[in-house]
Amino acid sequence: MNRFIRGMHAILFTMLLFSCNQSRHVGTESKPIVLGYSQLGDESTWRTQNSRSIMDAAKRSGIKIMFDDAMQKTENQIKAIRSFIAYKVDVIAFSPLVETGWDTVLEEAKTAGIPVIIVDRMINTTDDSLYTCSIGSDFDLEGRRAGEFLIKKFHDRQSPVRIVEIGGTANSTPAIGRYEGFRSIISSDPKFQVIFSEDGDFMRSKGKEIMQKIYQLYDPKTIDVLYSHNDDMTFGAIEVMEDYGIRPGKDIVIISVDATQRIIDYLKAGKVNCVIECNPNSGPLVMLVAHKIVAGEKVEKHMFIEEKVFDEYTDFSTIADRGY
Repeated sequence: MNRFIRGMHAILFTMLLFSCNQSRHVGTESKPIVLGYSQLGDESTWRTQNSRSIMDAAKRSGIKIMFDDAMQKTENQIKAIRSFIAYKVDVIAFSPLVETGWDTVLEEAKTAGIPVIIVDRMINTTDDSLYTCSIGSDFDLEGRRAGEFLIKKFHDRQSPVRIVEIGGTANSTPAIGRYEGFRSIISSDPKFQVIFSEDGDFMRSKGKEIMQKIYQLYDPKTIDVLYSHNDDMTFGAIEVMEDYGIRPGKDIVIISVDATQRIIDYLKAGKVNCVIECNPNSGPLVMLVAHKIVAGEKVEKHMFIEEKVFDEYTDFSTIADRGY
């Protein structure tokens, strides 16, 4: 009898231990990852879709997200990142407004043991250990693709090709990459001349304002190309062109970056000649990487999202609905 009782005790103890281990395992698995995300603002249609992609992907992947809109202010982003550190989130992700000024706050995150994912844009730092990885677009390639379209478009022309450029936010990664990549291609042929370049903060109102300024400085009929760093600024510029009686896409060649549905509609209508895609749907990849980091898996330091070029030579029937 004593042997039987001892045996039952052993069985019950084993079952209790197994039950506790199972409960502990279930609890660990069910605890959601907490991701603090600082979005730089909501300056464009592209940015709105980017934020939607982040939020939707977090919900689908079971990640709890603390989302902060910095309203185009670096100081707001730094404040948000510090609040994430204080909250002790599992991962911090942010889209930096500009490239510089992040070392101090990211050092604080590193000291707190919180991994950082940089999304969409990059930072300028000598210490790559301050962030775990970056996810975004190859902005230099986007600029080169814009230049390659012009080389193709004007390959038979001998006379100067006069270009005006509306850039993005000064010192931001996309503005720098699209500026430098574009020039690295057109510099091979001296007929391509950038006669005007000014930053428009990726805002439609600024695109309109800068195009008005351009037409006050130059005869509209002498400008051959507009290279605009995003669709919203392109829309603003086109408004001004039409006010001046200039036919966009015909009297002036237009290259725009982003590839929103509206700009694709303009391309199909012949009002725009070339659209360089900048893919805003980084959310699923950000969440996948967050899961891997928390699980202790190794991730690539730099990841680029696949992007395309749509231009007047494209078979328009192959362009799928953009969804934004």
